[in-house]
Amino acid sequence: MNTPTRSFRRLLALLLSAAALLGAGCAKDIPVFTPPAERTVASHDKAWPRNHYLTLAYHAIQDGVADQSFIAVRTDQLVAQLQWLRMNGYQAVSVDQILAAQKGGPELPPKAVLLTFDDGYKDFYTRVIPLLRSFHWPAVLAPVGSWMLTPASQPVIFGDEPAPRELFLNAKELGQVAKSPLVEIGAHTFASHKGSQGNPQGNLMPHMANHQYLPDQQRYETSQEFQQRVRDDVRAVTRTIIETTGRKPRVWVWPYGRASGEALQIIREEGYELFLTLEVGLADVQKPDNVPRLLMTGRDNIESIAALMVDEAPSPNLRVAHIDLDYLYDADPAQQAKNLDLLVQRIADMKINTVFLQAFSDPDGDGLVREVYFPNTVLPMRADLFNRVAWQLASRGGVRVYAWMPVLSLALDDSYPRVSRWNPADGQVAVDPGQYQRLSPFNARNRAAVGRLYEDLARHASFAGVLYHDDALLSDFEDAGPDALAAYERAGLPQDIRAIRADPALMQRWTRFKSQALVQFTQELTDKVRRIRGPEIKTARNIFAAPILDPKAEQWFAQNPDDFLNAYDWTAPMAMPYMESVPRQDANRWLDQLVDHMAQRPGALQKTIFELQTRDWRQPGAHASSTAQLIDSQVIATWMRRLQLRGVQHYGYYPDDFTQDHPVLKDIRPHMSITWYPYP
Repeated sequence: MNTPTRSFRRLLALLLSAAALLGAGCAKDIPVFTPPAERTVASHDKAWPRNHYLTLAYHAIQDGVADQSFIAVRTDQLVAQLQWLRMNGYQAVSVDQILAAQKGGPELPPKAVLLTFDDGYKDFYTRVIPLLRSFHWPAVLAPVGSWMLTPASQPVIFGDEPAPRELFLNAKELGQVAKSPLVEIGAHTFASHKGSQGNPQGNLMPHMANHQYLPDQQRYETSQEFQQRVRDDVRAVTRTIIETTGRKPRVWVWPYGRASGEALQIIREEGYELFLTLEVGLADVQKPDNVPRLLMTGRDNIESIAALMVDEAPSPNLRVAHIDLDYLYDADPAQQAKNLDLLVQRIADMKINTVFLQAFSDPDGDGLVREVYFPNTVLPMRADLFNRVAWQLASRGGVRVYAWMPVLSLALDDSYPRVSRWNPADGQVAVDPGQYQRLSPFNARNRAAVGRLYEDLARHASFAGVLYHDDALLSDFEDAGPDALAAYERAGLPQDIRAIRADPALMQRWTRFKSQALVQFTQELTDKVRRIRGPEIKTARNIFAAPILDPKAEQWFAQNPDDFLNAYDWTAPMAMPYMESVPRQDANRWLDQLVDHMAQRPGALQKTIFELQTRDWRQPGAHASSTAQLIDSQVIATWMRRLQLRGVQHYGYYPDDFTQDHPVLKDIRPHMSITWYPYP
């Protein structure tokens, strides 16, 4: 996003036509009235979705005090939870039932539950098996192969620490457990349930899901090295379970719930059919590669457990801070470390759940990406910083991090064709100096280069999703380059921009073609990322406000909100009134209308994140450290509250300047914290 380029000045003139939508009079600060029949149904009142199931992830089951080093649940808690499930109509199902339903067999019952137990604790043999027999409910047990084979005289290396050997099943005991018709033995790796160095700064990251950083060689594992390591581990644990139980495992449980797309492909090739993570939500029998689970810990309160189970289906309300890594980067490593600590503490104190984190560098704010913050083969690397910050925010700040990435505005050499504009005055075709300098999305070499950049990001960082930047746009005079014209011809359009613009029907077809081409390109990038990082990666894309407020504005941007809602997990409108030259006195009304226009689409607000602005780029002082542009935090807080009153579920702001405490934490925390205000 950064400081708007000169192109916006031309576009803003067009956007002023949208200001007419504001109308007259003053908007009232009251919630929109929604008739009862149109109101959102609470998750616990909705019908259970067909062929979906809730998966519960247990670990150790202990009497007395439940040791949270092993994420233990007390025996009496487990009994109470199973009783609550049965009394409230839940039915435990087996892996056989799930796989049969996936292949078109009998449907799962409503309120289906899959019980899973990780790590291979001995208490499964002594405590869980009797309970399963009592309830006549099936379950999955996923041991770690090397822990099970550890000699009785040695401690188990539990992650990176020694643990008492007697806590874990041995091979003979697992063989006895496997004889029960109620138990499915899965796999939890052979020796990869641990952390390994994931970046030059020394962060320990899940060994099975990330390329290791090799400090003695000052490099990351190659894909070939990573894949061989994974294959060796999978074959070792598979062989161990077959030798111990006589059955080949079908269920793979990712250590720490962290998946890898590269590893997934290998594990699938080794015969596994169901892959369990710790993502949020209900599992779908048609999505065996990404089975979310609810992590069960030593909570004492059965009511809180019940609430978690009942509300597991919907996504939580998102509260998003959009962060520039350029604010954090410093040539002095000591100062950079202080900046990182300051950022992580701020995010933790804010108690939000999502961060959109810049993975590229744009200190000049001109929208042209010349460097990135991760190792890659396409652009210079300013610093290997994104992975460290993303991991620290996730592990210490407790948030899900989306990698904010450019789509087209990469500063590659001149052999890569740029988006060009047809000039109606003289018919000449040239790059528009007032617009984002973008690679033509219709050129195969450009697409391949951008794709490599995304693949490199996926190999060298751990993150939960991708936010596609607002540079994925084409004006009503673009693209006019030879690759674009050839694409138009293949789509049955003229190769003459003048002819297209002169015919309203052709103009509409051309607009839709470009909008869909940009969506398809980002979907190709998503596929590349998911093949490496895993199917659980989410997607979001920034959209300008004008195409939401006025359908005709699709011509000026090649962006359509209906396309976005269908293509991405999240649509992120730039709800930035000052950026759209809206007068200050009309900003509230403009926000209301933006929300109302989006809400006209059924279910749209459930998938839309409204991004507010914290700087007024119309003001002088474009440098990031300037205070001239800062919007008063009370104004921002008022906007947030207004969005809530209008029915918005998900929102955030850009940029967060943690170096200046802007927006002021004490002012916005009541409106951003999911702890203070979890619901609008």
